[in-house]
Amino acid sequence: MSIHSVARHQSHLAWDNNIQPILRVKSGDTVKFDCLDASNGQITPDATVASVASLVFSNVDQVNGPIFVEGAQPGDTLKVEVLSIETADWGWTACIPGFGLLSDEFPEPALKIWKLNKKGGYTYFNEEKDIKILLCPFAGEMGVVRKERGPFSTIPPYNTGGNIDTKHITAGSTLYLPIEVEGALFSMGDGHAAQGDGASLGTAIETPIVAELRFSVVKDRPYTRTPHFKTPPVNVSNEEYYCTTGVEPDLREASRAALRHMIQYLGQEYGLDPVEAYMLCSVAGDLRIHEVVDMPNYLVGLMMPSSIFSQQKS
Repeated sequence: MSIHSVARHQSHLAWDNNIQPILRVKSGDTVKFDCLDASNGQITPDATVASVASLVFSNVDQVNGPIFVEGAQPGDTLKVEVLSIETADWGWTACIPGFGLLSDEFPEPALKIWKLNKKGGYTYFNEEKDIKILLCPFAGEMGVVRKERGPFSTIPPYNTGGNIDTKHITAGSTLYLPIEVEGALFSMGDGHAAQGDGASLGTAIETPIVAELRFSVVKDRPYTRTPHFKTPPVNVSNEEYYCTTGVEPDLREASRAALRHMIQYLGQEYGLDPVEAYMLCSVAGDLRIHEVVDMPNYLVGLMMPSSIFSQQKS
């Protein structure tokens, strides 16, 4: 099978079936994508908080492609095998005004630039306090175009994929996407070095990535009507978590409450200021729905792995 390449400049800012493919591949071919970070190059390793304040939001979350896969027809499934993902040696996390689960409570911009130790597989959130995050690279944006005429924003997810921001689709994973147009027209981008489930701040550890994907057309999966995925084998560890919860009659408000309570906990127990704690929740904490049937209230938890802290709390 053939191996193809997609360069950084071969990107677009909307899901639209009128955008012409930059590459045609056969089922079974591999494509190597070189992707800028989600800011589309607006944030660099020497950026300051002023870069966040001046961010042109209409230019973010670009995706590389589209790729036309020969033999792909509406009703088929595109099987996307993630063969490898490599990050840059730096990344960023930002509090962007108007964006994020607690955007009304955090109106000011903030920025953290990370140094990624790719060889060691970690990055320090705070070296002085020995708070360390394990790297787990993945692409937030992977999808095919919709049958409806676009353009559609790259910011939300759709039934055909897009900004699915799912940290489990790492190297060794397989993503399945429902095909709605001939050729599928696949694109990807939005590299992350690490992220918690929910990406509560709205940004993870954003970073440029180079990824290799293999595409196959599958004809016998009529149940694939939204993105499905299979993870690689999961290494079961002796991880411990501290979990705060939100109990509310609205699922989003329960999520906000769980996040708010974790920010307070991190401030009290680890001396983090609220913005630092918010960032840490986004890159390391997992929002989980724990209870959805005992109405009128939902229960959502924010689970923080204890292993990221050198100093354990009772």
